Amino acid sequence: MEIKQISVFFENKPGRLAEVTKVLADAGINLRAISIADTADFGILRLIVNDYDKAASTLNAAGFTTRITNVAAVEIEDKPGSLAKVMDIFKTANVNIEYLYASLEGKEGKAVVIFKLGDHERGLRLIEENALSMVVSF
Repeated sequence: MEIKQISVFFENKPGRLAEVTKVLADAGINLRAISIADTADFGILRLIVNDYDKAASTLNAAGFTTRITNVAAVEIEDKPGSLAKVMDIFKTANVNIEYLYASLEGKEGKAVVIFKLGDHERGLRLIEENALSMVVSF
C-alpha cells in the first residue's frame, strides 16, 4: 500500500510558497509532510496532505501545476541507525531511492520517512518482506 504525494511546480520568486500554503489553508487542507527543492528559476514543493484530491484540484484551480505520485511512508524507530537499516535493505536489493524526506506525522519514539523509489512496486515488496511498518494514511 502506498500514499499519494502532490508535487507543485512554481517559479522561484518571493511569495510563491506563501501563495501555495495560503491556497491550501483557505481550503482547509492539512499538511502532513512537506519538502521543497529548488533551482535558480523554479521550485518543486512535495506535499503529503489529509485530502490529496481536494488539494490538487484547489491548487490547479488557483493556477498551479501539480502532479500526483505514489510514494512509500515507512515508520522507523527514532534512534541512531534506524534509517541506515532501511537504506541498507534498498541498497542490497539494488532499489534506487530517488529522494526522501521526513513527515510531520509520527508516534512518540517513531519517525516517518517518505520514500520515492526508483522501482516502486519492488520497493513495496521489500518493505513488506522485511516487516517494516508502512504508514498508509495521514
